[in-house]
Amino acid sequence: MSITDHPLRYELANELHARPFPTLDVPCTAVYVAIKRPEQAVGRDRQADLQHLIALLDRHGAPHPQPGATHYSGRIGRHEVKWESHTEFVTYTAFTSTLSDRAFDPADFEVFPKDWLAEAPGVRVAACHIRVQKRPESAAVDTLLSDWFVPESLAVSRVLDDDAILAGDFRIDPAGHTRFAVFANTETGTRRVGRIVQRLCEIETYKSMSMLGFARVKQLSAPLGEVEKTLSQLVDQLGDDTLPAEETLARLLSTSAALEQMVTRNAFRFGATGAYEAIVNQRISVLREERFQGRQTFAEFMMRRYDPAMRTVKSTEGRLADLSDRAMRAGELLRTRVDVERSAQNQKVLASMDKRADMQLKLQKTVEGLSVVAISYYAVSLASYGAYPLAKLLGLSKAELTAALTLPVVAVVWWMIRRIQKKMH
Repeated sequence: MSITDHPLRYELANELHARPFPTLDVPCTAVYVAIKRPEQAVGRDRQADLQHLIALLDRHGAPHPQPGATHYSGRIGRHEVKWESHTEFVTYTAFTSTLSDRAFDPADFEVFPKDWLAEAPGVRVAACHIRVQKRPESAAVDTLLSDWFVPESLAVSRVLDDDAILAGDFRIDPAGHTRFAVFANTETGTRRVGRIVQRLCEIETYKSMSMLGFARVKQLSAPLGEVEKTLSQLVDQLGDDTLPAEETLARLLSTSAALEQMVTRNAFRFGATGAYEAIVNQRISVLREERFQGRQTFAEFMMRRYDPAMRTVKSTEGRLADLSDRAMRAGELLRTRVDVERSAQNQKVLASMDKRADMQLKLQKTVEGLSVVAISYYAVSLASYGAYPLAKLLGLSKAELTAALTLPVVAVVWWMIRRIQKKMH
């Protein structure tokens, strides 16, 4: 009897091979676009993404992807198209084995029709135009780089043991695309060329996605500053006994709620930014860059331009967490102060209640004494009336008989009241 496989074993194993790198001959052109929903991208309707892909395929009579697919490769016209669905975005890449006469000609993007792009369920977050050609002499490379890119931000490097030269300025050209050039050696394999192109697309996409966190931080700067100012004022008021603690506590709770709202709304974006930054750095690292003619490498460009933005995101994330902790500690201190004040108030109330109880006890004892007198008076009167027939037999007057009965009757009444009190207690 054979062992039973885990129900997800094959699915998870196949996931590692689901998105193979393209195999590209030299020369070739790659155009790439990443589309993201402006809001709630993680919980988007992924069926709408599939339908948008199918609309493109139907224009060329190409076969459809499987229902619920997260990736697709197929041919449309003279292009090989690759589609992938990611956590927050979808990507389209089109490869063609030719080069346009004009470098980075916007016409290369016509594989993605403008009316079709306009109907996309999202907005463009990244777009790359990659030109792959045979590696010329170094002087010719310099000339081409000067013609194609902005020198101030140009990054160039020899990669993968000098199998190719990569270049890009990470600027958006007038057509709305980021340009990259790949000068591959004649002996560089098609799979390696495909990996290089894929890495470039990933670097640009994840760079753009992580920069969304930087944009979010800039939006948070003003409200976070106001919350920090308010929190500092509230902390300063903790030691002021003249201010009502309950009012300060209410304001502090409101500030804490605002901070928690900021944390909740931005937790995913901060986490995603950190993950995307790690991918960018990892993708650059695996290229194994070497300097080309003293120019800055991709890693150096990122260190100078990109890393400060990511550090700002991390700093704001830490600042937000620190403010949340400070608000929590301040709230605990203030609640302690409120509890102490309420305890003191309760002690005063208890002391006042004790005083009133003493007064009530004294009043009760006074009433009890008066009640003994009143009851004794009526009891002596009743006993006198009952004993009058015996006065003559005893040779006593009514006054003498009444006087003789007074003390015993009072004693009996007092004894009866004390007995009743003991039973009640």
